[in-house]
Amino acid sequence: MNDLKIFSGRANRDLSKRICDYLGLPMARITIGNFPDSEISCKVDEDIRGRDVFLVQPTCPPVNENLMELLIMIESCKRASAERITAVIPYFGYARQDRKDEGRVPITAKLVANIITRAGADRVLAMDLHAAQIQGFFDVPVDHLYAAPVLTEYFLDQGFDPKEIVVVSPDEGSIKRALGHASRLGGDLAIVDKRRADAVHTKQENIIGAPVQGKVALMFDDMVSTAGSICGAAEVIHQRGATRIYVAATHGVLCGPAIERISRAPIYELVITDTIPLRPEAMIPKIKVLSVAPLLGEAIKRIHRNESVSRLFD
Repeated sequence: MNDLKIFSGRANRDLSKRICDYLGLPMARITIGNFPDSEISCKVDEDIRGRDVFLVQPTCPPVNENLMELLIMIESCKRASAERITAVIPYFGYARQDRKDEGRVPITAKLVANIITRAGADRVLAMDLHAAQIQGFFDVPVDHLYAAPVLTEYFLDQGFDPKEIVVVSPDEGSIKRALGHASRLGGDLAIVDKRRADAVHTKQENIIGAPVQGKVALMFDDMVSTAGSICGAAEVIHQRGATRIYVAATHGVLCGPAIERISRAPIYELVITDTIPLRPEAMIPKIKVLSVAPLLGEAIKRIHRNESVSRLFD
């Protein structure tokens, strides 16, 4: 492991430190700052010639700032003659624009993938991409991790009887995810019928599948952004008689009115991971944060040793 160097951008230093603690390695030294005109400065403070370098930097809000910082870190390591550069992106921004759903719009997920590759990344390690096909947007190898084992373990530890729970998909796009959790946790499956009015507003009216009355509802999604969809779905489930509602998501973006909506919604607990740092104003009793650092750390170790990453999920 002596040739392995892990650097952290400023987006989520706490997660980077947890990864290094898991691996028993010190965090590699890098100085990142801003010039007076707000341009980003970067200097690698140790020798990385011929080393295997991992750069931990989620492109979470402020998305453009963190993305540019990642690109500059890649460029710095490239010019410092690193043997291999892996961009570790726990949360991949711009992932929701992954196709042309109407005329004259960009596919920004592909654009960002091109930029990261062009900057000099030799491979990418990401977690719970919003759309699985984004892996194919990169012209370098992509290791795609899932937070499902971490979330599943948490709910198994709660000791729920499979007969008392129903796993809920908040929309048709999350059915496959919900099926996976249902197979591991037990319980029936229900789907909330979500209709999107525009880019911001959605409407939930019906529940398809198993009844939720008298059950503990476990709702799974990949991210919580403004929380409009999950709070609307939770309201429908609550009206149908669910006794307690848990929401679990990998990425807690929690922007705009998210915290206010979650505070008012009939949600008992929102379980997220630390792919994105939780802002101080978002630290409310309803929100529980789990760490994916051991999962990312194990994947980094396997990539460094040229071992299988997919075995983590067998």
